Amino acid sequence: MIGEAWLLRGGRVVEGGEVVPADVLVEGGRIAAVGGITASRAKGARLLEADGRLIVPGFVDTHAHAEGAVFEQEVQLALLRQGITSVIGGQDGVSYAPGDGAYASEYFAAINGPHPTYRGARVSELLATYDGTVPLNVAYLVPAGTVRHLVMGNAERPAGPEEIARMRELVAQGVADGAVGLSTGLDYTPGLHASAQEIAALCAPLAGAGLPYVTHMRGGYEDNSQEGVEEVARIALESGASVHISHFHTRADEADRLITWLAEQGVDATFDAYPYTRGCSILGMTLLPPAVNAMDPDAAAALLRDPAERERLRTQWFPRVDDHPSLGPQWPELITLAHTVAAEFDWAHGLTLAQIARRRGTDPVETALDLLAASRLQVNVVMAVRDQRPVSDLGRLIAQPRHLGGSDGIFVGAHPHPRARGTFAAYLGTYVREHGVLSWPEAVQHLSTGPVDRFRLGARGHIRPGHLADIALIDEDAVCDTATYEEPHGLAVGIDDVLVAGRPVLRAGRLTHDRPGRGLRAAPTASQDTPPAQTQIRTAPPGER
Repeated sequence: MIGEAWLLRGGRVVEGGEVVPADVLVEGGRIAAVGGITASRAKGARLLEADGRLIVPGFVDTHAHAEGAVFEQEVQLALLRQGITSVIGGQDGVSYAPGDGAYASEYFAAINGPHPTYRGARVSELLATYDGTVPLNVAYLVPAGTVRHLVMGNAERPAGPEEIARMRELVAQGVADGAVGLSTGLDYTPGLHASAQEIAALCAPLAGAGLPYVTHMRGGYEDNSQEGVEEVARIALESGASVHISHFHTRADEADRLITWLAEQGVDATFDAYPYTRGCSILGMTLLPPAVNAMDPDAAAALLRDPAERERLRTQWFPRVDDHPSLGPQWPELITLAHTVAAEFDWAHGLTLAQIARRRGTDPVETALDLLAASRLQVNVVMAVRDQRPVSDLGRLIAQPRHLGGSDGIFVGAHPHPRARGTFAAYLGTYVREHGVLSWPEAVQHLSTGPVDRFRLGARGHIRPGHLADIALIDEDAVCDTATYEEPHGLAVGIDDVLVAGRPVLRAGRLTHDRPGRGLRAAPTASQDTPPAQTQIRTAPPGER
């Protein structure tokens, strides 16, 4: 299978800012020729008729919670049907490695779920679990919260010099093992206890490797991004690392202002943002004190059943929830149950907390505490916001030149957020074809070439000879998302054929069950394995197709 050659005939290649009619010949897992390919040159190659479809480099999801779920065929299909050939895991500061994976499997059980095979200790061992076992590629960020937990447990204090030194060693080891950056989740424990100085020290190994610091910022998003961005600048300038801001869902004009401000400070910054107004996270982060979220799940559940503690939370804590900048006092109507492990709440998936409370004959606070206790905190929710943003504003945010494609996709749950199955198809169908926010070449830059360069993913992101043949074929008239908030499991349409490392992994919209994917290790330089010169695409003369 590795040596199998394919001729993609009769398509239109998106490359170098142009869309040009051309064939693509794939040999040995790489693109061998682009343009007019004679029958003699393609002798022995199997034929894949492109039929006028766009031929693009496979997309990279820069923010995905799929590093455990990617082994499931339903998840593989959902990703490939969007043209995604690589995902970047290790997000929000919490994931499996370094360590044995137990911490993340428990704390982020409702986000990442468990990993089916990883039981190792290092990033290198985690990356090895993807080699030849899945149809697409998985890259990984060293999660700073996991690192802090390994060294300090759930300590709610600043790290000492020796602890910082040990954490920095673990980050450096992860980078040496092939990680593509470092992530923090500063609204989650234990990340919310880490200072900017501590984080900057952990970022130092990134600067020399040319890798980014990736952050779920502190202090909220939307209209509250200033504080988080200022901290990002301090960390970047002290460490020398570039930065990438996760799910940067502020208004488009505010994003422009803050990204421009970062550039003026000398900070090299990019961000991802998905084309939806609602978010998704674990319910405990939104509704419980950090100390309760950090507890052993059984202990937390017992605490939440205690009448005195429930009354204390009701009177002393939930008024703070009412002050949440995005949710406010309407939070029971804005939060929809996506996942719970509590069988007694199976009926409630897809309902808001207000609806669940009414059906139970209780108030929303009691309902939320009952749900969290019964689930041992394993609950994720979809969160609406008070002010729904129009397509025009989301379009301006997505079109920002420093934007890179990212779904923040979570596959755990009976009624998940539709972004996991729809983000990249929505970029293409809604924002490229319908609204013209991006051209097709610009979309490829945002969704493939830019992420490959940012995270040093090697010779991907272009349809050029010598590059790895991660390729998607797009029907530009048909591509769109079908997943909705009401029906979140709908698969994208319009992308039916995808190759990874030159091997078809999706044909006619179905999995081929080939597994050429691998754990992507960061390239030592951005141009590793990349031919220095771009080959001009040549249209085939008559009779040569």
